[in-house]
Amino acid sequence: MTQGGAARRTVLGAAVLAAGAAGTAGLSAGSAAAAEPGQERLAGEDRRGGGYRGLPVPLVIGHRGASGHRPEHTLGSYALALDLGADVVEQDLVPTRDGHLVCRHENEIGGTTDVADHPEFASRRTTRTVDGTAVTGWFTEDFTLAELKRLRAKERIPALRQRNTLYDGRWDVPTFEEVLRWADREGRRRGRRVWLHVETKHPSYFRSLGLGLEEPLARLLRRHGRDGRDAPVFLQSFEPSSIQRLARLVDTPRVVLLSDARSRPWDFVLAGDPRTVADLVTPEGLKWIAGFAQGIGPTLDLVIPRTADGRLGTPTTLVRDAHARRLVLHPYTARNENAFLPAEFRKGTDPAAYGDAFGALRAYFAQGIDGIFTDQPDTALLAAEDFRPGRGRP
Repeated sequence: MTQGGAARRTVLGAAVLAAGAAGTAGLSAGSAAAAEPGQERLAGEDRRGGGYRGLPVPLVIGHRGASGHRPEHTLGSYALALDLGADVVEQDLVPTRDGHLVCRHENEIGGTTDVADHPEFASRRTTRTVDGTAVTGWFTEDFTLAELKRLRAKERIPALRQRNTLYDGRWDVPTFEEVLRWADREGRRRGRRVWLHVETKHPSYFRSLGLGLEEPLARLLRRHGRDGRDAPVFLQSFEPSSIQRLARLVDTPRVVLLSDARSRPWDFVLAGDPRTVADLVTPEGLKWIAGFAQGIGPTLDLVIPRTADGRLGTPTTLVRDAHARRLVLHPYTARNENAFLPAEFRKGTDPAAYGDAFGALRAYFAQGIDGIFTDQPDTALLAAEDFRPGRGRP
């Protein structure tokens, strides 16, 4: 994809697009003094057009790579996401026993690797309580990196993505440092910077084990020159305290992830903070987030809730309210399969079959979101093009 150009807007400038109907003017470098605390680090950007360092709006974020087409969190999945046009590629980070950061959606790896086929690791199977939930399986924190590298990645949901199982065993579990080196190589090869969207997984849990995520992540970002305010990296976490800790370590854009409205971030539970996600998506809660983050990553149901029969209901005011606090929105997760689509966009009864993913994506993009996490970047890119400035909206 060609980056930049007059048809592009800044990532933070997407808030201006959404507010344009109300007559809000574009934000300029001179508005830095009026920014919310925590926003000034991005306030020097030229937001009058031309793209936030080349990124279009709405963004297409390859969720765990192109996980709808290849086993997730593999170099194969990440590379395909770029090939399919993703603007940003996501990594989830968990630690090994010897402190290396590796890319897995969860620290339990029984569902995403062939560890169960390794008799030498049979005794490692155990039950751990992670964020208050008992989980049985094999955990990265019980393996050294050398041991983990003996495993091969596999498809996480083969019942829905049987074709992806063709690629089981082709790739190992990448370290985040390997991904950083890969991103540098790909950037040189493609002639543009490769943007990453990096999540700290279960940070309070790992800190309790002496395996804090934020400090080694910051060291790796500094080592690879991705720690500054102009670095092509978003940092994200479901625990606001992890984002606050990262804000003291590096200067990159930060995003607070938000789950079900009734849920509480696990660090809130540990600290006795009674607030729920529903409290965080109020104007007051968003103002608090804007004090240390530049964006939010809400579940799509926080943008448009589903009704009791699984259809899309009435949109919330979250997009408008977040943009009023100059926060970008990167909701999750768009997928093509019927199993994940709102009821009105499903086709037939096979949960693994593709439904009307374009219809669902149009509904979400029409709300003015700044980007979307998706397992199928090729589908989302085609839908996003209709909503990018200069293309016209349907």
